Amino acid sequence: MSHNKKQCVLVCQNRSCKEAGSAEVWAAFESAETKDYKVIAADCQGQCSCGPTVRILPEETWYYRVQPSDVPVIVEQHLKGGKQVEEKLNPRIHMRFSF
Repeated sequence: MSHNKKQCVLVCQNRSCKEAGSAEVWAAFESAETKDYKVIAADCQGQCSCGPTVRILPEETWYYRVQPSDVPVIVEQHLKGGKQVEEKLNPRIHMRFSF
């Protein structure tokens, strides 16, 4: 994962994600924010049944059912460490195949 560009963390704030607690998720990212990434309160990301949805750019990583307690792990492991948090990857987007 390249860290040449500043990462953006989009936290969906549309109705179903907000009802599932996305405002608290956004606040958790805001309070943990460093100069390494920017947090954006985003419009609908099209994953309403999987919310709260968090999308990280530019690498297009999608996390689903994110809770405020997940934020420190995402910050440390993904945003600072460059490794995706496997258990929170949205399975609709990050499909895993077994052969």
